[in-house]
Amino acid sequence: MARDLTTATPAREARQQGESFARSPQFEWLARAGLLARGVIYGIIGVLAIQLAFGHGGKTTNQQGAMKTIAQGNFGMALLVLLAIGLFGYAAWRLTRAAIGHGPEASDDTKDRISGLVSGITYFGLFIAAVQIIAGAHTGSGNPDSATGGVLGWPAGTWIVGIAGLVLIGVGVDQARKGITKDFCEDSKTEQMGQGMKKAFTAAGVAGYVARAVVFGLMGVFLIKAAIDFDPDKAVGLDGALAKLRDAPYGPVLLGIVAAGLLCFAVYSALDSRYRRV
Repeated sequence: MARDLTTATPAREARQQGESFARSPQFEWLARAGLLARGVIYGIIGVLAIQLAFGHGGKTTNQQGAMKTIAQGNFGMALLVLLAIGLFGYAAWRLTRAAIGHGPEASDDTKDRISGLVSGITYFGLFIAAVQIIAGAHTGSGNPDSATGGVLGWPAGTWIVGIAGLVLIGVGVDQARKGITKDFCEDSKTEQMGQGMKKAFTAAGVAGYVARAVVFGLMGVFLIKAAIDFDPDKAVGLDGALAKLRDAPYGPVLLGIVAAGLLCFAVYSALDSRYRRV
């Protein structure tokens, strides 16, 4: 019996510490800083893509590319440090919510906790990339074709890549569902908004989630094509998905629409940093 109590104590202590952190002002600050950081990254991606669509320079880029763009600007490193803090905060918020199932203002079901775990790991990776850029270390572009090429060489690698593509398509469908049904409004304190703010917040969220659905869906489709053709070069990331839109019939128009949607997601994230139920 004594051995069981000794074994259980660290787990209880870890949960108590997690509960204490989740109810602290610092936890809320990190969560809101993280949402704002997410908005900054999507804002840069959207601006660069819109410039490309209208023929004013610009480029398609992913999250790491957006951070490198920040680093190259005036006061770039100082801004990137602040962004890194925000990314760490977002990751810590999502991972803590995934671990204990709630924050001080809201609770999560099983699907939300799984989503939080994946999102937390992803944004912790972006935090590490930001730290590497600040430290002057070389960071790879994170091209999915190199990672896909490695996985395709595994036993059942084509199935793994194909399933990953289906998962991404599923994520895209879920993003579209959130946007079309306005389900995301339930996660925010819309009752504290004025009518004008609520309309702007809802419109930005709808456009943003639908745009993200398009990007995730394209990433999934091309990942499946990579598996079917056993060709890792066909896998694309966020920047590659935007490039595919640019190269499609009516490409500049399609890219401009999706880029505007990503800008809307940036606005939504910034507003959500104020109103989110953390």
